Amino acid sequence: MGRILIAGGTGLIGQHLSSLLQEKGFEVIHLSRKSQPNARFKTYEWDLTQGYIEAEALENIDYVINLAGAGVADKRWTERRKETLIKSRIHGASIFAKYIIEGEFSPKAYISASAIGLYGNNGNEILNEENKKGNGFLAECTFEWEKAIRLLAKTNVRTVGLRIGIVLSPKGGALEKMLMPFKFGIGNWFGNGEQIYSWIHMNDVCKMFILAIEKQEMSGFYNAVAPNPISNKTLAHAIKKARGKACLMLPVPAIFLRIPLGEMADVVLNGSHVSSAKIEEAGFEFEFPEIDGALDDLLD
Repeated sequence: MGRILIAGGTGLIGQHLSSLLQEKGFEVIHLSRKSQPNARFKTYEWDLTQGYIEAEALENIDYVINLAGAGVADKRWTERRKETLIKSRIHGASIFAKYIIEGEFSPKAYISASAIGLYGNNGNEILNEENKKGNGFLAECTFEWEKAIRLLAKTNVRTVGLRIGIVLSPKGGALEKMLMPFKFGIGNWFGNGEQIYSWIHMNDVCKMFILAIEKQEMSGFYNAVAPNPISNKTLAHAIKKARGKACLMLPVPAIFLRIPLGEMADVVLNGSHVSSAKIEEAGFEFEFPEIDGALDDLLD
């Protein structure tokens, strides 16, 4: 089937994607800051600051998947943290481009994560891949990220960027955090709850990466979101329904988020209504197009 090198393979998406690829018969290896030869997926060393990849990692590679990047919501957005978030995304693409240009390896395709944060906060306006960059740090960060991806595309390696929405998984990310107060009998939405969340089930986003590997016609950027975005408040009530347990539903006022989180509160207070039409036209079929079915599966 082929040998796939995944940068960021130990993250939330990377772990699930690695398992699905292995089930399909691909050989999967990972890149990390430390080599782990005995890991489930053999892991080789790379160094973003030094522009280094362990030579053996590049041998006979058919496809590169780059999921690397520091967690957007892991720490408060100081100026130093913002710099880290941007550099952790652009350096990976730059290193791969360098190795390809120097003839160290020549993959059949380079497939990178990106984010719908590019579009900024846009209310109910329906956004597609032709929309320009929005406002705010997330938009700036993603714009710089995609500039690096576009530069790699100039190496003539087929390049695909998936602009990922809010990935739903009980094992991490936004849903895990939203579930925490429910365990104490309280459900929350943020601010007025009207911000639109363009979400996607973990299985579906991983299958989009697999489609990008298998479908040679795919190149450029695609929105990786479900076809039915919902408001933050609707999501909170859908979680309550899927759990099937009584709880008190309350808003978290925006000011209660802005004071401790500062600008980082944009992650939950902003939203965008992002279209999935382009990737559906490329042949993708959703396993979980509706939020109720997605949550029933994830919270079963």
